[in-house]
Amino acid sequence: MTALADTDLVLASTSAYRRELLARLGAPFRQQSPQVDEAPLPGEAPAILAARLAAAKAAAVAAMNPNALVIGSDQVADCAGSILGKPGDIARARQQLRASSANRVVFHTAICLIDTRSAPAREFHAIDTTTVAFRHLTDAEIERYLARERPFDCAGSFKSESLGISLFERIESQDPTALIGLPLIALCRLLREAGVDLP
Repeated sequence: MTALADTDLVLASTSAYRRELLARLGAPFRQQSPQVDEAPLPGEAPAILAARLAAAKAAAVAAMNPNALVIGSDQVADCAGSILGKPGDIARARQQLRASSANRVVFHTAICLIDTRSAPAREFHAIDTTTVAFRHLTDAEIERYLARERPFDCAGSFKSESLGISLFERIESQDPTALIGLPLIALCRLLREAGVDLP
């Protein structure tokens, strides 16, 4: 077994949210942009899309980082069969929250760990499914929330770690970090499977 602090740990993401989550493990790591096309394939199911993109991100960065542990992650939100991505602007965020109002939204958060310390590289995969039950949201509540938090870079148009929690009736999850974007319980399990010691 190898201590996590003694590995070259690379997060295949430039996300500030994932950076903050990974920092909880207390080991140094680097971030590198994976430069992956995140468009869904025709008819691709949300969970399959999340798993494919997590693996693609990890693989893109692993190809440039020998002797490292590379973490890729992706999250896809499913509202009644429609994929809710990052809105990008207030108009799309408004549409997403109106669609989510009084509905259940399922978040598939996939993770892929690629260990390039040996040849061939080894891959480890996991996926977390979190269901969020939104309460009924009025247009005024949506406007106040979006003006205050501006969650335009978040799938589903909210930040559960902040004021977005006020939009929910309940969350059904095995791992509260998954909804923020990086399922740490699953990641710790994958790291142990890769031979890494954690506290």
